[in-house]
Formats: sequence, C-alpha cells, structure tokens
Amino acid sequence: MQNSQFGIIGLGTMGRNLLLNIADHNFSCAGYDKNADQVNLLNQEKENRPVQAFNSLEQFISALQQPRSIVLLVPAGKIVDDVIAELEPLLSRGDIIVDAGNSYFKDTELRAKKLSEKGFHFFGTGVSGGEEGARKGPSMMPGGDKKAYEILKEVFEAIAAKVDDEPCVTYIGPGGAGHYVKMVHNGIEYALMQLIAETYEAMKKGLHLNNAEIATVYKKWNEGRLQSFLLEITADIFQYKNPGTDDFLVDQIKDQARSKGTGKWTSEESMELEVPAPIIDMAVSMRNLSKYKWLREGVAARYPGEVKSPVINDKTVFLASLESALYFATIITYAQGMHLLYKASKDYGYDLNAAGIAKIWRGGCIIRSAFLENIYTTFKKNASLEHLLLDDQVQSIIQKLIEPMRDVVCDLTRAGIAAPALGSALNYFDSLRTKNMPSSLIQAQRDYFGAHTYELEGKEGVFHTKWTGA
Repeated sequence: MQNSQFGIIGLGTMGRNLLLNIADHNFSCAGYDKNADQVNLLNQEKENRPVQAFNSLEQFISALQQPRSIVLLVPAGKIVDDVIAELEPLLSRGDIIVDAGNSYFKDTELRAKKLSEKGFHFFGTGVSGGEEGARKGPSMMPGGDKKAYEILKEVFEAIAAKVDDEPCVTYIGPGGAGHYVKMVHNGIEYALMQLIAETYEAMKKGLHLNNAEIATVYKKWNEGRLQSFLLEITADIFQYKNPGTDDFLVDQIKDQARSKGTGKWTSEESMELEVPAPIIDMAVSMRNLSKYKWLREGVAARYPGEVKSPVINDKTVFLASLESALYFATIITYAQGMHLLYKASKDYGYDLNAAGIAKIWRGGCIIRSAFLENIYTTFKKNASLEHLLLDDQVQSIIQKLIEPMRDVVCDLTRAGIAAPALGSALNYFDSLRTKNMPSSLIQAQRDYFGAHTYELEGKEGVFHTKWTGA
C-alpha cells in the first residue's frame, strides 16, 4: 500500500532513531535494510507508530507515496552510489533522494547533477547530534533544489531540535552546500575536542588533579560562558567508572584517536580556498600523531620528560586562566570555520546565510554552545561580515582573554606539556593582528631563487630583481 509519507534506507542506529523520530511526529514512514536483523529490530521498537519495515527494496518503494521522499543513512562513498543505482530503476520523475550521511560535498555536487538530468531531486543533508540527536532532535543542514526542499520542510522542521521554539534546520543552499556546511561543522568539532583534550592534559600533568577533580572543573566551566555539549559530556566521562569497580574507564582507553576523514576534508578545503584554519589543521595532525603509539613510546624513552610534580604554583589562578584560554581558543576556532564558510559561499556560489547557520547550530548538534548565540546575533546584525574578530562585541570579549591565554601557553610550554591547538589559536590571532607580516622576505626569497617577481607598497606593477647584482 502506498501510504508512507517518508522512507529511510539504512536501519542502523542513526537510521532507526531518525525514522522513529519522524513517526513520533505523526508522519507515516517506511524503513528498508538488507539486514533482516535490523528490520526485525525496527519492528520490535515501532510499537503503535505508523511505521513499516522491509528487507525487500521493491516492497519498500511500493509502500511510499508519490512523489517519494527517501533518506539514505548509509556509509559515505561508494555505498551511496551503489544504493542510488539500485533505486533508480524503481523511481519516478520528481522523486527525492536525500543523502543524510557524511558525504564529501564534491561527490554530492556530482550526484545532484546526474540525478537532476534524469528527473530526480537530490539533497545532501548534514545531520548532527549523534544517535540521541537523531532520536530526539538533530541539527540539520539540507542543500539541493530549493523547490524540492518545500516538500521536505514540514518533516524536517518537525523532527529537528528546537531552540526558543525555532527548529534547528534551514535551507542551506544549492548542490553540495549542505554537506559543505556539515564538513566545516565537523572540522570545528575536531578542533574543539582537541582543545578540551589539551586542557585535560594541563590539569592532569600540570596540576596533578585526579579524575573526580577534573570532572568538577569541567562541570563548573559548563555552567558558565563555556557551556557546550562537548564540555557536558566531558564532565560525564570523568565521572564514569567501570560497573562494580573504582576504575575510571577513561584511564583504560588507548590514547589513539580515530577519525572518519571529515576533519581532514575541512583542512584540505581550507588550503584549497587559501583560508587559514590552523586549529583544525592541528587537531587533524594530533589525531594522526596519536596513531603512532609505538613511535611515541620509542621517542619518549630517549627523551623522558614526564612532569613529576605540579608545575603550577597557584592552582586557582591557573584554572581561571585555563578557562579563559579555552574560551579564547573556542572563539578563534569558530571564527576560522565561519571565515571558511564566507569564502566558500563566494567561490562556489552557495550564498550561505551565516546567521542562519549559527542559528541552527545552537541546538541538537555536537558543536552547540552558548557562544553560538553571540555568533548568531553578530551575523544577524551584519550579514556581510567577513571575520568574527572584526565585530565590536567579539573584540570586547577577546581583549579580556589575551593575557590569560598567553600565561597558559607560556606555563605549559615551560613545563614541557604539549598544547599545540591552544598555541595555534594564539599564534593565529597574533599573525592576524599583524599589519605587516614578514612575508615580504619570503617573496624576496622566491624572486631571488626563482624569478617569481614581487609587488611594491604604493607602486603599481610587478617587479623582478637580479639580487646577485648587489
């Protein structure tokens, strides 16, 4: 029977939770998965909701109202193309396919073009919030044919997270815009996680705080200006003990961080568009370095430097400065991400709404934080602002954080405690506020060895010098 308004392919944790979320808002829906176990699990969980579950693709398609709206929640890459190839013979012109996975935005551009030529609508939709967000309300970043979005809008706004009774979803832009914004979101996520990890190391090695004390610090920070989802879960992590023991689970987890590549894409894209995002770059590099456990152990044996006793004289003062440093670096991280979106909007013709993006990131998503309210109001006031640091309100906040930020980076450097992302945030800021960079020397060097030419201050034209003539 063609009575389901919405379909989802891929009934893993994310797909199943999103489908149940849709059904909770009184939209009838159908789910499909090749794995019969996933289909059975959905049948067990659906209870009295308007849900159908299939492991036959043909039956699944037959159960959908036309024009069909089908969401793919499958791993990015070739699998997306394989599923689309299976779907195409069964679909009708005007049907909508929504890729809600973490696909690369350029792949989304190609898929949208090819499917449009065949009469289908294709949407690349970033979805943030993890399994809990999928079930209770995610932040959603849909990009594609704007007319087709009108068909999806009612469902998306119903299931999205809400802040001030407003849904955390908005039309992002054409083609791969939705997945582009989600990619930058993930890059920011990488950076914020690395920054928090560095504050953990500072407290553990610099102050010799135990897990309970560290949890208390994060809980306190989360009740103030640093309030965020990532700090909230960090406080929980440092309180979790293995059931029936006094052993903290975090102490038993290998210090080798994994990734799915979205942070790397953000870093690569920032270099492609020539927009510096060094905190994100450093976060990706540190995840990569963490994987070389055997190498780190070998180098550590040759260059021992474990901090044997607390190196910070005044714990209270240092923790206050560390909180300020994290706030400073958090602001700089968001600023780098928003700057990248500003450039991409122009270069790719996405016409991105910076205020709208900040608005939907305030709830449901992994990088939600109190400071996103500041970002939202800043871009709502000035939609053409190129960089957050040019805003008067942000300037007044940053000015109060500079000195404690310097103190923290200096203290940790003297103690031999690594703080690469924190240091990167400070160095980026100092470079950005430098009216005259030493890059003039680099250009002279390029001209010297490669005749690459240079430009002069206050004089039109391009010049070359035979430097050895001096």
